[in-house]
Amino acid sequence: MNARSKSIEDILPVTPLQEGMLFHHVYDDSAPDSYVAQVAFDLDGVLDREALRAAAGELLRRHPNLRSCFRQRRSGDWVRLLRREVRLPWHERDLSEVPASERERTVDTEVTADRLRRFDLAHAPLVRFALFRLAGERFRFVLTAHHAVVDGWSMAVLLRELVALYRSGGDPRGLPPVRSYRDHLDWLNSRDREAAAQAWRENLADLPGPCLLAPGAERATALPDRLDFSLDEEASTALSATARAHGVTLNTVLQCAWALVLGRLTGRDDIVFGMTVSGRPPELDGVENMVGLFINTVPLRLRLRPAESLGALLARAQREQARMLDHHHLGLTAIQSAAGMEELFDVGMVFENFPRHTDGTDSATLRVRDVQSRNATHYPLT
Repeated sequence: MNARSKSIEDILPVTPLQEGMLFHHVYDDSAPDSYVAQVAFDLDGVLDREALRAAAGELLRRHPNLRSCFRQRRSGDWVRLLRREVRLPWHERDLSEVPASERERTVDTEVTADRLRRFDLAHAPLVRFALFRLAGERFRFVLTAHHAVVDGWSMAVLLRELVALYRSGGDPRGLPPVRSYRDHLDWLNSRDREAAAQAWRENLADLPGPCLLAPGAERATALPDRLDFSLDEEASTALSATARAHGVTLNTVLQCAWALVLGRLTGRDDIVFGMTVSGRPPELDGVENMVGLFINTVPLRLRLRPAESLGALLARAQREQARMLDHHHLGLTAIQSAAGMEELFDVGMVFENFPRHTDGTDSATLRVRDVQSRNATHYPLT
């Protein structure tokens, strides 16, 4: 066994979604990578920087997926290598001497530059940490990772464990055991792909063509603009009440609302858009604590019927989606092939519903003042 093989813990196949992300990464290696995700925390109070760094290092030791990278075989197929050990990518800078009038702009520039800096997918780890001191007891802590190794739920797991490890001085014994990501790959391999393909073929039968909001749009890689907004408490409460009254999830309500908007924008009554699904099978014990890429993007098709009431639309949409739950594992390329189309949609929708850790590490000494997340996709609109 040579030194290189000794440094590799395991070699894993890639999932269909990972393969898609890898394609977009190499398609234009001079452009920003859309699939770099980032979470930034503003912290107030007494911070033990060495303890935080030790906690980040323990995360890398604890979760093999964070020590992974990707290589392409001569055949063109991609594989994922899990390294036994990696160096902790840690950047620290004191900005407290920067004039107060320029400090916020300076740290925002630093954080944005960190997100725009491309990962070399052939070298692990595909995650990095940065800590900026803004004033005496004000900090911004930043976690940046490539989406091919973590999803949104995983980010929540990592942040929860980071807090626990910070409190324990890096001791992981109070955390749940880590289940191997290979178990998830084995589960994927056990699925009936032919049955899934047939289910999608039936679901997308008679589709008049791809549902495109921006047909002919240039496919140049660029980070999208972002629009942030929120509903007030009254509207949020009413929306949740509507979902409960019709026995559907809030996700279904928003999916139907978006389908109605797309129908108006495209002039179609047969709507398809990309839906991100969690991909975490409940059959895997402990899957809620696993770190890796589990999500998948699949089509959501909804036929709009002008004579149908809103309540009937909501109920029908949820029934139709429930029938497809067992087939969410199939890759989008295989689904498009089953439908006989090279493209089905150019708009994606993500409904995120995972635990968000907003509690400080120790409310008496350290408080999380704000949390900001940044991510994107390659679609013209998400």
